[in-house]
Amino acid sequence: MLQYDLVVVGSGPAGRRGAIQAAKLGKKVLVIEQGKRVGGVSVHTGTIPSKTLRETALNLSGWRERGFYGRSYRVKEEISADDLRRRLLITLNHEVEVLEHQFARNRVQHIRGKASFIDASTLQVIKDDGETTQVTGASVLLAVGTKPFRPDYIPFDGKTVLDSDELLDIQDLPRSMVVIGAGVIGIEYATIFSALDTAVTVIDPKATMLDFIDKEIIEDFTYQLRDRNMKLLLGQKADKVETLENGKVELTLDSGRRLTTDMVLFAAGRMGATDALNLQAIGLEADSRGRLKVNPETFQTSVANVYAAGDVVGFPSLASTSMEQGRIAARVAIGAVAKEPPKYFPYGIYAVPEISTCGLTEEEMKERGIPYECGIARFRETSRGHIMGLDTGLLKLIFSLKTRRLLGVHIVGEGATELVHIGQAVLNLKGTVEYFVENTFNYPTLAEAYKIAGLDAWNRMGDIKSEL
Repeated sequence: MLQYDLVVVGSGPAGRRGAIQAAKLGKKVLVIEQGKRVGGVSVHTGTIPSKTLRETALNLSGWRERGFYGRSYRVKEEISADDLRRRLLITLNHEVEVLEHQFARNRVQHIRGKASFIDASTLQVIKDDGETTQVTGASVLLAVGTKPFRPDYIPFDGKTVLDSDELLDIQDLPRSMVVIGAGVIGIEYATIFSALDTAVTVIDPKATMLDFIDKEIIEDFTYQLRDRNMKLLLGQKADKVETLENGKVELTLDSGRRLTTDMVLFAAGRMGATDALNLQAIGLEADSRGRLKVNPETFQTSVANVYAAGDVVGFPSLASTSMEQGRIAARVAIGAVAKEPPKYFPYGIYAVPEISTCGLTEEEMKERGIPYECGIARFRETSRGHIMGLDTGLLKLIFSLKTRRLLGVHIVGEGATELVHIGQAVLNLKGTVEYFVENTFNYPTLAEAYKIAGLDAWNRMGDIKSEL
C-alpha cells in the first residue's frame, strides 16, 4: 500500500496550493483527481473558462470601444460559439501545462481516479479502467470543490436547458436567454451573453441581488444593466420550465407571467462534491448542500487528521481565498506554523461591468455604529476614462471619522478587479484618507480615481492638520 504524509483529494485552487505547500516543506504528497486533467472545476468549468469567455466576448464584440463608436460597433459581425471556444481551449491547455509542471517541479505525485474513504487514513481509488488501488495518508485534505445544483423540476437537456458547466459546450449562441439565479455565477453569465447582444432575462425569488456588495454599487450596476435592456425579474420564482416542440423553452413564474426563450441557464446554487467520498466510513457528515464544516482557522474537520478547504467549505467560494485555505490547511496538517492571512481580502465579480470590493460596506458601517464619511469618484472624471471612452464606472471609499482610516473600497466598472488591490493594500496596512490626498498617482490612469474619491471625502472630513 502506498503511504504519504499528505493525500489531497482534488486539484483545484485549494488542492494544488495545499499539495505544493506541503511538498515544498519536504513532505511526500499525493493528489487524487477524478477529472481527465488536473485543475479541478476552477480550470475546466468555472473560474478560468468563465473569465476567458468574458474576455473573448468583450474583445470580439468591441464592447469596450462602444463608448466612442456607438452601440452598433462590432469587431466581428458574426460571433459564433466556436469563436468563443477556440480561445477557451488555448487558455485551458496553457493552465493545465503550468499545473502539471508545478507538480513535477515540486515532486507532487498525482493519479487519476475516484477516491473514497475506507478509514480516516486510508482511501480507495478507482481508476478509469476499473483498477482499484489503496493509499494511506498521515493527513488527508479534501478539496473536492462543488458541482451545479440540479433540482428535479428543471428539465435539463444539455442543449436548451443547461447548468453552468454545460453552458461552455453550446453549439450556437442563443438570441434570447433566461437565467434562473441572480447570484455571482448567474449574473456573470447573464451580463456576458448580454454583451454578445443576446436578449437576457434574470429571474430570482429574492427581491434583491448580491446582498454582500455595497448597496450603492449594486444600484449603479443595476442601472447599467437595465440601461442596456436586460430584464431583471427579482422577487419572482420559476414554478414550471418546459421545452416546447418548436425547440424553445417556456417558463411559468409564480406571478403568473409566462416567458418563452431560446435557452435557459439554471444557476441557482452549487453542491459540494462530497457524495462519492463515503464520508460515513469516518463519521463525517456533509450538510444539505454537500458542504463540510471546518475550524475556520485551521480548516480541520471533526475528524482530527482530515482537513477540507475551498468551495466545499462554503463562503466565500473564491479561487483566491481557496488557495490560501489550502495552503493554511496543508501547513497545519503537517505540523508547520500557519500565519493567519490579512483580515480583508478582495471579492471580484467578473460581470460586465466588473464589480470588486474589499472591507466594510456602508450598510455594515451603520450596523456597527461607526461614524464614517464616503468619497466617490466616477471614471468619467479621470482623463484615462475619457481616453478609454468610459461614461460609466464608480469608485467608493469609506473612511472612519474617528481614526480617518480607510475601512472599505468598492468599485463597479472597467478594471475593477485590478484596481481594488490599491485599496486592499491601504486597508490592510491601516492607511488613512491622507494617503490618497497626498500620494502621487500615474497620470492618466483609472487609479487616479482613488485621489479624486479621497479628496471628495477629505473635503467633508476637514484637514486634520488644521484641527490640531
